[in-house]
Amino acid sequence: MAEKKKILIRIGSLRHGGAEKVLVTFLKNLPQDQYEIDLLLNLHSGKYLPEVPKWINILYLHKGEMITTNRPHEIPRKAARVLHEKTLRTFPNLLYKRKLKDKKYDIEFAAIHGMRDEILGSPLKNSKKIVWIHNDLSQVKDYTNDEIRKFFGFDKIMVISEKIEQLFHSLAKNETEKQKIVKIYNPLDTEEFTAKADLPVLNYEFDKAIPTFISVGTVFPQKGFDRLLKVHKRLLNEGLQHKILIVGDGYDFENIKKLKSDLGVDKTATMFGFTDNPYPYFKKADFYILSSRYEGFPTVLFEAITLKKRIISTEVSGSAEMLNNGKLGLIVENSEEGIYDGMKKALTHPESFEKYSEKLKDYAMPFNLENSVRKIASILDEL
Repeated sequence: MAEKKKILIRIGSLRHGGAEKVLVTFLKNLPQDQYEIDLLLNLHSGKYLPEVPKWINILYLHKGEMITTNRPHEIPRKAARVLHEKTLRTFPNLLYKRKLKDKKYDIEFAAIHGMRDEILGSPLKNSKKIVWIHNDLSQVKDYTNDEIRKFFGFDKIMVISEKIEQLFHSLAKNETEKQKIVKIYNPLDTEEFTAKADLPVLNYEFDKAIPTFISVGTVFPQKGFDRLLKVHKRLLNEGLQHKILIVGDGYDFENIKKLKSDLGVDKTATMFGFTDNPYPYFKKADFYILSSRYEGFPTVLFEAITLKKRIISTEVSGSAEMLNNGKLGLIVENSEEGIYDGMKKALTHPESFEKYSEKLKDYAMPFNLENSVRKIASILDEL
C-alpha cells in the first residue's frame, strides 16, 4: 500500500463563507485512505466545524468566536490574537516545532488567498505548496500586480473562474508560471440543497400579491446590499410595490440595518440574519438578485440556477460564466443604476423573464461535485 500523503491545510476559521463551505464539501468527499490531513485554523470557530470528517485532524491557534466589534473589553483579546498570528508569521519555526510537532508535510495548502504568506513562509523547503483563490484579486484592496505576482511562489494556483484565470495568465512571465494556474469549479453539492429547499419557511410571510426579491450572502460591503436598499427605496417611490429579503450575517450587518431604517423601508425590506437553510426562502421568492460589487465565483448563483429562479445579477467575475452569457438570467451593469434597471424590468415586464425560465427547465450544470473533487485530488496526487 502506498504511503498516505501528508497534507497541511490552512484557513482562518470555518464560519459561514463561500470558501469555507467549499473546503468542507471537498473534505467530506475525499477518500480517507489516501491522505493524512491536518487542518490548521487560526480560530477554532464556525458553523462548518461539525461537518469536517472525523478522520481529519483539526488544530487551531485560538479558541472562541470571531471578534468583529471593538468593544473595550474585547480589544486586548483581539490584539493578542493579531500579535500571536504576526509572531508566528515572522517566526514560523515556533509554529512548526510546537503546534505541528516537527511533522514533515508533502503538501502545504492555503485554502484562501489570505494564507499566502503563512504557507510560502513555511520552514519546510521540500513540501509542495498550493493556493486556492476564490476572489478576483484585481478588485481587492491592496492587491497590486506585484502583490498578486507573489502567488507564483506556489507550485499550483487553483482558481475558480475564467476571470481569475485570465488575471493570473496576464501576470505570468513565462510558460512555467502559466503551467501553475489551474481552473477548478467549486465543488458544490446540488442534491443537498434541492432537498433542503422543500422544508418549510419559518418566521417570514411571503405575500403572493407582492413580488419578493431575495439576496443571500455574507453582509460585507462587497455584496452591495446598500445599493440594493437604495434602489428598493427608489422603486417604492415610483409606486412599484415589492419586498426585499436579505439572508445572511456579517460585520456590516448593523450598518445595513441602520441604512434600512434611515431609508424608511423597514416595513418592506427584511434582514433575516443567518440561517442554516436559506433554500426554502430562495424557492418561495419571485426573483433572486445578486447586487455584488465584486465576486470570485458567485456560488449563490449556482444555487439560484439549480432552484430555477428568475435571476438578476450585476456583471461580476463569474456571473457571465454561471449564467451562460446571459441566457439563464439577466446580467446588469455593475452599478446602482444597473440594479435599478434590472429590478424595474422585473417589476414592470415580468414576462421578459420567461425566456430564462424556459432555458432553465432542462439545464444541466457543467460543474458538478465529483468532477471538482476528482480534479483537486488529482492535483494533490501529481504534486
